[in-house]
Formats: sequence, C-alpha cells, structure tokens
Amino acid sequence: MRKPFHYIALFCCVWSVSVSAQTESIITGAERLYRYMPALKGRQIGLVINQSSVIGNTHLVDTLCALDNCVARIFAPEHGFRGQAEAGETIQDGQDVRTGVPIISLYGRKKKPTPDDLAGVDMMIFDIQDVGARFYTYISTLFYVMEACAENNIPLIVLDRPNPNGFYVDGPVLDTRLESFVGVAPLPIVHGCTVGELARLFKGEGWINRPDQLQLQVIPCMNYTHQSVYELPVKPSPNLPNMRSVLLYPSLCMFEGTVMSIGRGTNSPFQVIGHPDFPIDSFSFVPRPNAAAKYPVHQGWKCKGVNLGSLNLDSLRSQTQLNLEWLLYFYENFPDQQQFFLKNNFFDLLAGTRQLRLQIEACKTEAEIRASWEEDLAFFKKIRLGYLLYP
Repeated sequence: MRKPFHYIALFCCVWSVSVSAQTESIITGAERLYRYMPALKGRQIGLVINQSSVIGNTHLVDTLCALDNCVARIFAPEHGFRGQAEAGETIQDGQDVRTGVPIISLYGRKKKPTPDDLAGVDMMIFDIQDVGARFYTYISTLFYVMEACAENNIPLIVLDRPNPNGFYVDGPVLDTRLESFVGVAPLPIVHGCTVGELARLFKGEGWINRPDQLQLQVIPCMNYTHQSVYELPVKPSPNLPNMRSVLLYPSLCMFEGTVMSIGRGTNSPFQVIGHPDFPIDSFSFVPRPNAAAKYPVHQGWKCKGVNLGSLNLDSLRSQTQLNLEWLLYFYENFPDQQQFFLKNNFFDLLAGTRQLRLQIEACKTEAEIRASWEEDLAFFKKIRLGYLLYP
C-alpha cells in the first residue's frame, strides 16, 4: 500500500519544482529533493522541524518516510512539532501519531540534544521557517543543534527558506554578557540572514563549539534575493498569524519586556499595543484566553493604545529599520514610568543590551539611540557579507 503513495509523492514534488522554476517563483531548499536525497540513502535521520517544514501541502517527515527514508527522531523547537504551543510553554517528548517517530523536545528542560537523544542518528536535517529577528528562538535551536552535531560527529543539512524580514539589517548587536535563549550569538536584532546563511555564519565565525568538526551542507533556495517579497505559506508560530504581524514583529517584540500588551489573546497579536492605564484611548482591545495564548497579559481588561492592523504591507516593507517611535511614544505617555519595564530585565535580554532601556529612561532621541549602535552594526554588516548565499 505504500508504493503508490511513494511514487505519487515523488511525482508531485518534482512537478512542483518544475512548475515553480518555469514561473520563477521561489523554491525552498526542502523542495529541492534531488539535491539532498542521495545523502540520506541508508542513513538514520534526525529532523529538526515544525509545522512550517512542508513541501507544498505535505510535511517533510511524511515526504521522507514515503520515499523510504528512515526517520529515527524528530526534534521539536518552541511551539512544538505541530506549532500549537504558545510562547514559553514547555514542550513534552512524545511520538508522532502519523509516522510513529519519537519526538524529542528542545524547548523545556533542555535546549540542546544530548548524546542519548542522538544515539543511532547519523544524519541531521534542519528545516524551519524563521522570521529574521535575533530573539525568535528557532535560530537559537539551530545554534545548539549545530553544536550537538559537531560534538557528536553527525553531518547536518540545513534546508534553507526565505527570510521575510531579510531586506534590512538593524538594531543593537547583542552584548555577549546578556546571552540567553533569545540571544545566543552577537547578532543585531534584525540580522538580514536566512537560516542557511546564519548556519554558515555560526560555523565560519567559530561561534559554536568545535566548529571545525561540523560537516555542514546548506541547500539554498532558488529564485530568492534579499529583496524578494515572500508570503509565508504557513504560520511560523501561533501568534504570528499573517504577514503584517511578521513584518511588525522585530519592532514590537521588545514590548514583551514591558507592562504593555501587544495583542496576545486577541485576533491581532503583534498588531496592537495597549495597557489598561494608558491615558490615550482612541483605540482599545480586551485580551482573552485563546488557543495561541492561554494566559494573556491583562486578561479581561480593556487595554487602550494603538491599532497597527491597517498598516499597508508595502509601506512596512519599505521601512528598512526598526521602528523605535512606538517604544518612545508609549514610555513617554505612560503614567507610571518606573513600572514601564518589567523588573525581571527581560527587556534587556530582548534588546541584547542594557543601554537601550537606559537611553529610553533618559529620554534620548531616536537619532541619539541609533547613533549609539551604528559602529557595532556596521562591523556586523561586513562580517555578514562573507556568508550571504543570495544577492
């Protein structure tokens, strides 16, 4: 019963690539089966994947199993294998119902595969859609998987996907004293790299442990440039439901280190900003528990603030820098500024520096703030050029 699906799946994949090539649409690394299938023959494969790991409408694990590959383990990042867990929720080990493949969580009690997790695995594949911000934790998972593969002599194939925010580079570069799972390497907030380019960067700059031992292969996209407009076919995480939220995410995520709500528990996460005590009430929303946010900030309270949900996508793509205006506006108008930033210093971890918070508290201008990170940013841009795969 398996062979018909085997051939149908293979035919559909080849046909999809052929049609895409004819229309010059973007072809992801995962779609280029002919580039990596030979390396999988006879291997026990580990997959670092989630709901975005698809070829057309078929999940990568289903495609590989249908083509008679041996998938030994699935490694699940934040939000889980099927992408249904909210941010910060512990992911449990388990088993994929469809294929029976064991699932190992890389978000919870551990972030890095152990030698026991990797026992019997002799090839790893990473295929996850990123959104281009340093604090989006899929690239932290990539970093630790690369280290684990290097330490255990397991080759790693990265199936590249476009970066929807890959058209600019901006923000403070991480102060390594503030390394965390929302900042594992000295990147700016918006790094302008695909996951394949980041993998090359992490290895080439020696940021991972034992970089020379890692056998890394990146399967690049076709017909992609850093100026390409790419509409994500699958939600990258539960609270990034559309392209507007994806484009706003780099500028809005730092609000999660403040008392403000950015719309978790609404139909417009990362598209609204508000607080019950904010004095300007031209717009309001009420966060309530939903599938993407079980315990949203200010649950059940009317939050007053701004609605960014009508911003034009082309206008957002034309912005080639972080928008600091919203942070400065809400801090300036918040009635109790001493309570604006959370006391757990999460804002500093997201910003990757203590300086930004101090600058906001000191009422520095946007121009003054930008000038303070320009030197480090220029240095990163020079490093980045050596690892780019796309114009």
